[in-house]
Amino acid sequence: MNLVPVNIDAIIIGHPLPCALRDEGGVLLASQGFMVNNRQDLELMVGRRSQIYIDAGESDNFRRGYFNRLNNLVLEDRVLGQIAEVQVSPYDNKKSTLAEVSDEPDWLDLQSQAYAMLRDTHGETFLPRLERLQNELDRHTLRNPDGTLFAVIHLAGSELHRYSATHAMLVFVICSLAARDVLKWPAAHLAAMCSAALTMNIGMTELHDRLATQKSPPTPDQARRIESHAARSVDLLQQMGVSNELWLQAVLNHRVNGPGPLAGRPDGQRIARLIQRADMFAARLSPRASRPPEPPSAAMQSCYFDENRQIDEAGAAIIKAVGIYSPGTFVKLVTNEIAVVIKRGLNTTMPRVAVLVNRQGMATGEPILRDTSLAEFRILASVPHRDVKVNHNLDRLLTLTRQAATERPWAGLPRIS
Repeated sequence: MNLVPVNIDAIIIGHPLPCALRDEGGVLLASQGFMVNNRQDLELMVGRRSQIYIDAGESDNFRRGYFNRLNNLVLEDRVLGQIAEVQVSPYDNKKSTLAEVSDEPDWLDLQSQAYAMLRDTHGETFLPRLERLQNELDRHTLRNPDGTLFAVIHLAGSELHRYSATHAMLVFVICSLAARDVLKWPAAHLAAMCSAALTMNIGMTELHDRLATQKSPPTPDQARRIESHAARSVDLLQQMGVSNELWLQAVLNHRVNGPGPLAGRPDGQRIARLIQRADMFAARLSPRASRPPEPPSAAMQSCYFDENRQIDEAGAAIIKAVGIYSPGTFVKLVTNEIAVVIKRGLNTTMPRVAVLVNRQGMATGEPILRDTSLAEFRILASVPHRDVKVNHNLDRLLTLTRQAATERPWAGLPRIS
């Protein structure tokens, strides 16, 4: 029996286990199909063990089934988050030898980790979970920014399930790229900003998810909780041991409307402004039960202009970093082809795309690469995610997003009209 480690945080409470769990000696701890009802039961099962395992053979079968099911769900036009409910990630990047062969992120596992972390109110487990998730997201954002954008934007645009987790991840990635690549902020500011982006809504996590699936407007009580959640988030973070002032100030001020340049603001408020603009963009890009998502160009327009209809410095940095047509969004070309953006280009409006639907309206099978900086392949309009109902291999598309580490995606910021 060849055992591989299991990420304990990825075990979904309240759902049958897809694989048998074992200790380091191969002794059975829980059989396939066993239901872990709560965190206490999980901790009791793990006991003093530092790690639990599954058989590598079951791991291979599980991952093959995972990708097949993912493609089937896309074909059936169902939400990607349904897969996350039955997922246990057999890969621990720090311990698994399989990670040395393939270092590709498991985005549904990361979504599950974010979902669990945002519901963890115990400081002794919350802070390690947050650090682990933050390090993973940061590593993937540095290693393959286009692929990371593709994954989180695809998740945000395709489902309502676990909205709070996906939204936090998307804001994290957007802010990371804008602060690091455009604004050139120092490491301490980047770390505080990333922590704040992931935890800014922790004071209303359950409400955040409920509102995403609620068809009616917020009730007066819900509106009050929304308005007060920033201070509540700070209180909760302090109770769990957070003392970093930049982090706490960014969370406290992330809903404050404050037009004007970033220079001259206290550091925490400068971070908060970038998060506020990314928060706005990510929310508009994501669907809700009460409304469809806005087109990426419209969401970007709202981010680019401030409350006085002037160019917003933080919003402009975001657009320069991720593009008007970001990886993971769908577009229609002048050729009448439907494509998905896979890589940012030399201009915010001219990314590289992969055609999925040809001009006759038929699926292409294999994606066809296009450079939209060429006049014959320029972008005509955005296409809503829900309108693209073709079976495409997401793993293959993510592979296409890889780029050389030395390649600089943006040369400049054109005026948005």
